[in-house]
Amino acid sequence: MKDKIYSLEERMFSLGKSVVLLCRTLPETTVSRPLINQLVRSATSIGANYMEGNGSVSQKDLINKISLARKEAKETIYWTNLLGFLFTGKKNEFQLISQETQELIYIFSAIIKIQIKLDV
Repeated sequence: MKDKIYSLEERMFSLGKSVVLLCRTLPETTVSRPLINQLVRSATSIGANYMEGNGSVSQKDLINKISLARKEAKETIYWTNLLGFLFTGKKNEFQLISQETQELIYIFSAIIKIQIKLDV
């Protein structure tokens, strides 16, 4: 996640890829394994829900899928903060992922707000 990517789909893919690559470097213990799994699931689910929303047949379905992507992004921030605490040597990498995820949350919130206004 070095250079800024402006395609939303590419940003989500890059985020998911960064999380997977980072998590592969972490030592798995009985404590860290479930936390790592949760982070990988939530981070990769962001893009999956967004892509599903792009193929939605109704505005209501689009709002629902983007809302799910936003929910997963919020969860991703939680797991990155927790794992950054657990693996202090990787804290900066987790913070970068958390920052990118927060930006996606802002974007999703704007999309939802616009779609709701269009529905009125």
